[in-house]
Amino acid sequence: MLHDAPDHPGAAVRVDDCWNRIGTRGDNTCPRLADYFRCLNCPVFAQGAAQLLDRPLSATDLASRAQLGAATAATREASAQTQSALAFRIAGEWLALPTRVLRQIDDIRPIHSLPHQRSRAVLGVVNVRGALTVAVSLGELLNMDRAADAKQAARNGYARMLVAAHDGESAAPPVALPVDEVEGVIRYADAELLPVPATLAHATASHASGVLAWRGGSVGLIDPARLFESIARSLR
Repeated sequence: MLHDAPDHPGAAVRVDDCWNRIGTRGDNTCPRLADYFRCLNCPVFAQGAAQLLDRPLSATDLASRAQLGAATAATREASAQTQSALAFRIAGEWLALPTRVLRQIDDIRPIHSLPHQRSRAVLGVVNVRGALTVAVSLGELLNMDRAADAKQAARNGYARMLVAAHDGESAAPPVALPVDEVEGVIRYADAELLPVPATLAHATASHASGVLAWRGGSVGLIDPARLFESIARSLR
């Protein structure tokens, strides 16, 4: 039986679907089955498939492809507008760093002090996968009060070490940032980022790009550019 495969109004590709009549999907009377055993192995089947695949697209096909492309573009645009950051705690304050600058999250490792180091924020160096990495105290860098909010500070959080590198400076070495607790990844849209309130500690506020509402409270989103600029000054 011949079937029309339309490509545009007034034109069609005619394909004889013999496999449905006398082939393996039909009554199996095709003499070619003795040589090819299955229609999938037969050149007639391959020729019919090629005719269907090579035919020009119909108006319906083009409309479907346009709709699919628009949906894919919308999905990509929505994904591009969604950001992610890792929430962590230092003493009683919750902060977050964009995940794009994080290289790994590891257990706390021994930190070896550096002689003649003047900045209290620079803790020393730590071995990260065989590489000596500078360890920096965010609490000292941001002038955070370690005694503030004793309830949060007394939580049985699992201390971790964040290894981060400035995404804008590929040559800059990573730094290790010990934190008191890591909570997880926060996903947010740019419109959800709130201005930094005046009540936020001054040093933290100067390093934050905004605040995110989170679990009935808020978390300060650290700006990587400002953070790594302060770290660079501490290392001089």
